[in-house]
Amino acid sequence: MAIEELISDPTLQPLLETSRTTLSQTLAVLSWLEETAATASPILEQKLDLSEQQKILYAYVAKLRGQHRQAAFGARATKQETAEARQEVDRLLLQLQNLYYEQRHLMGEIGACEGYDHAYTHLPLLSLDEYLALFPDQAGLSEQELMPLRIEHEKLEREKMEQQRLELVKIKDALVKENTRKKDELKKMDEKLEAIVDGFTSLQEALQKDL
Repeated sequence: MAIEELISDPTLQPLLETSRTTLSQTLAVLSWLEETAATASPILEQKLDLSEQQKILYAYVAKLRGQHRQAAFGARATKQETAEARQEVDRLLLQLQNLYYEQRHLMGEIGACEGYDHAYTHLPLLSLDEYLALFPDQAGLSEQELMPLRIEHEKLEREKMEQQRLELVKIKDALVKENTRKKDELKKMDEKLEAIVDGFTSLQEALQKDL
């Protein structure tokens, strides 16, 4: 696989191009040295040509170093950004797991509430049809809205019944007191009648003795 296919980052393309140019210039200098190696004493023109080739090579090397340094800083920054991004992903994953856990917990709580044997389900309320017959304007309400109203209605009805019961108890107590009073009066009348009868009996016996 060609190196061009391995390096796809646009920021590294200039470095790759400079590397190619530097390599080409280096090979050119080496080739020039091989060609002039047999010469005992290179002429001035050859020395100037070598100096020019070396200057070009040094310029490419300096540029390559600068680009390499810039690429190293970029890679370091990318590593830092990648580490921070990984930490953020880990944090989000942990938060997501916590949300899943909370969701499962809430679903369990909802299921427990739905299956809970609430006390109000055992209240002897009027049937729904009977209640709606009394309050037809509430026919469009949901079950959640109707149930508090039905319980409140039952509470008021029981309070009325309790008030009636207390009034009946008062009436009963008054009747009991009245009956007790009349019994006492009858008892006193009986005692008086018995005394009168005893008096008549004594009088009759006395009269019989005189006769």
